[in-house]
Amino acid sequence: MFKVRERIKAFDWILISAVFALTLFGLIMVYSASYPLSIDQFNSSTYFIFRQLIYFGLGVLVFAVLMNFRYHYYKKLSPYIIGLSIVLLVLVLALGIAANEATRWVNIAGISMQPSELVKLGVIIYLAQVYSQKQKYIDQFATGVAPPLIIVVGLFTLILLQPDLGTAVLILLVTGVIVFLSGARFRHLAFLGTLSAAVVLFLVFQADYRVNRILAFRDPFAYDDSFGLQLIQSYISIAHGGLTGAGFGQSVQKLGYLPEAHTDFILAIIAEETGWLGIGFVILCFFIIGFRGLLIGARCKNLFGSLLAYGIVFQLLFQFILNAGAVSGMLPITGIPLPFISYGGTSLIISLAGAAILVNISLQNHKDRHHPQSKDIQEQEEENVAFHA
Repeated sequence: MFKVRERIKAFDWILISAVFALTLFGLIMVYSASYPLSIDQFNSSTYFIFRQLIYFGLGVLVFAVLMNFRYHYYKKLSPYIIGLSIVLLVLVLALGIAANEATRWVNIAGISMQPSELVKLGVIIYLAQVYSQKQKYIDQFATGVAPPLIIVVGLFTLILLQPDLGTAVLILLVTGVIVFLSGARFRHLAFLGTLSAAVVLFLVFQADYRVNRILAFRDPFAYDDSFGLQLIQSYISIAHGGLTGAGFGQSVQKLGYLPEAHTDFILAIIAEETGWLGIGFVILCFFIIGFRGLLIGARCKNLFGSLLAYGIVFQLLFQFILNAGAVSGMLPITGIPLPFISYGGTSLIISLAGAAILVNISLQNHKDRHHPQSKDIQEQEEENVAFHA
């Protein structure tokens, strides 16, 4: 038997430590970045942090449950997860809450949530399950590669209608990674990549605000009184912080100068108040999460677990890159939040859920190495003979 003491010891504590160090640091920075706006709008300095703490508590509960929930069961739950994702996205379009010229939230039983965050994780589970069972046909486009992508296109369309091109593109990127790691042929990958890039480029030029983001990315100072203002204020935050930062709570840009200071652009406030030391801490934590996650995927003895681990890791890393790139002006602004740190309950819970699944895959890897006669490893090897062939 896999005893409790051994089980606790077998958890990937390096990964867990990095996740919660990042999350707790995020809570501190959400409070610092949000209290001026909180006072201005709600006459209370703790409005935003109080709500974030509630979601953090829920996220910890979800993490504790999922880190002990055998990831193999997601194969059976996959159709229900993807079905729920579709239903929630339809509800957003029908009954969603509008904010900032977009409808991305829905209120269920008094709780506001952003279904597209669930979709990010749901797509990974679905694709990992389907492609792990299509290894005999993975070199065939019509029967192996294409069928699961129909679901992805449907989800992409529903998210695009909110509109939320940033999240839709993120899902395409993660899908591409999973298809590649599933063993699809290069010409199929090249075709899908070219088609996806063409579609995204077409969509960018169909909306003025997206074109404006590209223009601001190229030269924000040419539009300093309009759509280039946010990026310029971000530059000022980063420059003000220097190496060691202005000090906790000492940001000037959060005092109404930098829009979305506690959400999409919280990394700029981190740079301003904690300097490059704080940015280095964030990068280090994401590096540890990425490294441990990739190691977990490589050590997994079945394709489903590997694709699941790789999908979660790349989704988190892509989010970090897209967010950091936007804040620093190295990439166009996409509206992608910073995982574990940005204000937003659904994003925080789903990020913790993804990390918890990684921890469970690591736990099962440990169990398989030290208890090779267990039923788990026999089932995995029978289902995925072609993985290491």
